[in-house]
Amino acid sequence: MIKIEILYPEVCNLYGDLFNMNYLEQTLPDAVIYRTSLNAPPRFLSEDINFIYMGPCPEKEQELIIRKLRPYTNRIRDLIEKDTVFLFTGNAFEIFGSYIETDKKKKIPCLGIYEGYSIRRMMHRHNSVFLGTISTDTGKDIEVIGFKSQFTHTYADNSKGYCFKKVRGYGINPESDFEGIRIRNFFGTYLIGPLLILNPYLTKYLLSLAGAGNVSLKYEKEAIDAYKVRLEEFHDPKRTIDQ
Repeated sequence: MIKIEILYPEVCNLYGDLFNMNYLEQTLPDAVIYRTSLNAPPRFLSEDINFIYMGPCPEKEQELIIRKLRPYTNRIRDLIEKDTVFLFTGNAFEIFGSYIETDKKKKIPCLGIYEGYSIRRMMHRHNSVFLGTISTDTGKDIEVIGFKSQFTHTYADNSKGYCFKKVRGYGINPESDFEGIRIRNFFGTYLIGPLLILNPYLTKYLLSLAGAGNVSLKYEKEAIDAYKVRLEEFHDPKRTIDQ
């Protein structure tokens, strides 16, 4: 039995990404799932959690979340070193960099888990589709698809610590070939979708890292069939990347 913690679902709930966790709940009916509100201390402080998730939030909430998590920065570092699985989608992972620069050039200090910064431009929304690969410890890469809808790009040397290598689309910024930040089993990515529903093989891989074993996903056959159809669409050179 694994334990999953969903951080701040009352605000980190954009783009339907909470369905990532609804899907895991259906796949793992015996899992213990905590939904931690902004006014509650994270469960990862007092318990061993196998999978910690946070989804995208409105930009105005990022400073609040940074204040909430800052006292626990060392604990987060310890959990990363212990190979706890973290998955932060959309703009959630930005709060773990060095700072976020706003439209007014204000620099919001972040948690400093990775070296890199994000630049926010609220008048320039970026929408695109993404196709890439993730390397696994089995030696077999997994193809990953997803969508982006963001006002921010992140700038960091993630060439040795990325989630996905670009095949089509954009990395963490338009000049990058690498999407997201990966530190051991910490995965931070701009991809939304919801990502886990779109990518059944990625979901199975992350659950194996979290200690769930080789589980059968809810509606696995249907999920794989849909994934294959969409994968073919994303490979099609006639499919535009920018949306």
